[in-house]
Amino acid sequence: MDDDGASEGLEADAGETNDDRSSPPAETTAESETPDESVDGEGTEPSDESPMPGVPDPEAAENEVPDDVQKYARFQKMDGAQYERVNEFLRDRTYITAREWAIARLCSDFRTETGVEMTKIGENLPELVPFMTDTYSPQAVNQARSSFENKVRMSGATFLYGAMCDFFTAEELDDVMYEATEVAKFLLEVEGVDLSVEDELEAEERISTVMREVREASKELRAEDD
Repeated sequence: MDDDGASEGLEADAGETNDDRSSPPAETTAESETPDESVDGEGTEPSDESPMPGVPDPEAAENEVPDDVQKYARFQKMDGAQYERVNEFLRDRTYITAREWAIARLCSDFRTETGVEMTKIGENLPELVPFMTDTYSPQAVNQARSSFENKVRMSGATFLYGAMCDFFTAEELDDVMYEATEVAKFLLEVEGVDLSVEDELEAEERISTVMREVREASKELRAEDD
């Protein structure tokens, strides 16, 4: 896979598509699974007077970008990319959208001991991901996260069945795995993950070994049925 060509394709201006947009989807009634941020508690009515000297202005603090958001650099290589172009690239090679890709990664990076920081991700989405232009509610973040998970599970089952049903020859299956690995590696590199040649070769060998074992096991199962 030509990484330079793919990278230029992502960063080029794109035309209009009918795919998923960067604006938040219609909110569902599903609650975010484990948002860490607590809801605003009950308090006294705000006065019309200016804050007293030395007392933090609540509205100013609310608009401040958190330190971990300011330092987040996962998608730096995508600074010049437009959402439609990223979405088109992913649609041609995967089943996920740009929205689902970005939010799935953010949910991994902003996971705490008590869950995922849905509110922080949604409120700071444009600062975290260059090609996302709108903020999201916690429910919209959770919806995109769930959609990503469901697609991975369904595509995984589809691929495994294709590998086990003897539709592909061993050589064809190797080609499928190679293409899938190249796309996955490219997405990781775009996110800023440094992959050494040794790590790549080791990962490819482990995947090939597993798939050979899957193929042999499926042959034995089919033989037993016959």
